[in-house]
Amino acid sequence: MEHTAHFSRSLSLPLMAAEAGPASSSDQGGAHLPRWDLSALYAGMDDPRLEADLASAAQDAKEFAKAYQGRLSDLSGAELAQAITRFEGIEEKLGRAGSYASLLFAADSSDSSISRFSQSINERLTDISADLLFFGLELNRLEEADLQAKLDDPALARWQPYLRDVRMYRPHQLGDDVEKVLLEKSVTGAQAWCRLFDETIAALRVTVDGQTMPVGDALNRLSDTDRSVRERAGKAVGAVFEGNVRLFALITNTLAKDKSISDGLRHFARPTSSRNLSNMVEDGVVDALVSAVRTDYPRLSHRYYSLKAKWMGLDKLEHWDRNAPLPGCEDRKIPWTEAKDIVQKAYDGFDPRMGKVITTFLTNPWIDVPPAPGKSPGAFAHPTVPSAHPYILLNYHGRIRDVMTLAHELGHGVHQVLAARQGYLMSDTPLTLAETASVFGEMLTFQSLLDGEKDPVRRKLLLAGKVEDMLNTVVRQIAFYEFETRVHDERKKGELLPERIGEIWRAVQTESLGPAFNFTPEYDVFWAYIPHFIHSPFYVYAYAFGDCLVNALYKVFSEGAPGFQDKYIAMLEAGGTLRHKELLAPFGLDASDPGFWRKGLDVISGFIDQLEQD
Repeated sequence: MEHTAHFSRSLSLPLMAAEAGPASSSDQGGAHLPRWDLSALYAGMDDPRLEADLASAAQDAKEFAKAYQGRLSDLSGAELAQAITRFEGIEEKLGRAGSYASLLFAADSSDSSISRFSQSINERLTDISADLLFFGLELNRLEEADLQAKLDDPALARWQPYLRDVRMYRPHQLGDDVEKVLLEKSVTGAQAWCRLFDETIAALRVTVDGQTMPVGDALNRLSDTDRSVRERAGKAVGAVFEGNVRLFALITNTLAKDKSISDGLRHFARPTSSRNLSNMVEDGVVDALVSAVRTDYPRLSHRYYSLKAKWMGLDKLEHWDRNAPLPGCEDRKIPWTEAKDIVQKAYDGFDPRMGKVITTFLTNPWIDVPPAPGKSPGAFAHPTVPSAHPYILLNYHGRIRDVMTLAHELGHGVHQVLAARQGYLMSDTPLTLAETASVFGEMLTFQSLLDGEKDPVRRKLLLAGKVEDMLNTVVRQIAFYEFETRVHDERKKGELLPERIGEIWRAVQTESLGPAFNFTPEYDVFWAYIPHFIHSPFYVYAYAFGDCLVNALYKVFSEGAPGFQDKYIAMLEAGGTLRHKELLAPFGLDASDPGFWRKGLDVISGFIDQLEQD
């Protein structure tokens, strides 16, 4: 169960806003861009502190089990609080080691020594966690009245949010022996398939215009100003994916079946229910979001892409045109130093307290900036552990979207820094709220750029770029969610052939992007490289949740709500201690209100209205 393996804390996965990945290593002088320094965690794979921490955690875990296994119901409130504190200390040691291994692997998954090290660490963490597994299981076996009596002690009352989150899994908990087997076999099950996916993607090479390059470099050419370059890149990427599609289909089918078995054992109603539970959001709230977005496809994506086709002088757009620069758009590369200044100014303008945290990230080696062979595509922020600090991975190639990605990931970083005061067990925020600070940071940066731009043509291009990003964040992610839903539902009836997965992909893309697009056959395999489907099933709706939530939140801010900044910072500092209803209430917002999602979608539609009038 998720609460029994805190060492595998989720990254903020890359926002897959485009079929785009890292640029070539020469872009933006990649050799001169900063790389992160992971020594705040460990000095290297052979750092004696790492082995000492693992040995200490293993011993502590055995002693913890000896002291508490089978005894939780007999503990007083103060004694249970002491046990949780002790448990948190062990988990943080595991989290430090796990974070270090995962960050090394993300920076270079093509290095066999790193891959071996990462796998070894995961196996050792799993072995140690087996001795801790009983704790969450026994917490869930406490009778409600007994636990409430213990919570009368102030020492335990502090841990109420943690206990709430652990015990929400009570209806889905299995027997101790079964839970232990599932945990111990995870390294040879889903984790192994995820590793196979990552290493396969990292090893693939695409040849475009006589140049052989990683997949990410080829995907980056789908944003080239030259349409013929985009077309050749799109077809070349499709050919490589097609050549490996049976492997990707096997991985997808295996993981979907693995999840189906787990969901069945745990009595989850449908494939997305376990994700919703971990996000602390009701199925009905997610259903309302998905329904609202799908209903609005015509007034959002269909309408915008028809405008884009007209601006580009095309009867139909192809898939390689979706993220094409608009006519008149400058292909100016934005230097890294300028990108930092743009984002710093935006956060400073909102609140100096936020700006101070941003400065810390931008002046310390906490960000891995340049593209590099074997590096994970996209971008993410990793909270690591409260006793260290977050790290950010980018693949910066100098476009305005990369500046927005920097703003996005720094938003995560600020959130993670502010929430760290809640401690290791209560600092993590559900995915639905984890995207709030990141998307809000993007909006701050966009508005700062828009306010400073006086040229009407450039303002229009900025606005169109923002609309595209919002459509990628909302419409595209809900289409991804719909794709996953259909794949997982059909997988229950048997294995899906690659051709059938491609049919589902084409259907959801046609529905979401609309009549402005023609899809050539190679696009049917573009589902293959998206890491969310592999690493975090049904993660993707969190982006749409966050974007619509931020649109509503930003509207409250722009209308001059008193004390907004203080309330906003308090929301980030709460980490995982509060649910979405409690966090949004100070702003007068309620995600369970059927009209809530319409407010967020209206912002996107309003931007498109402006573009139609220009």
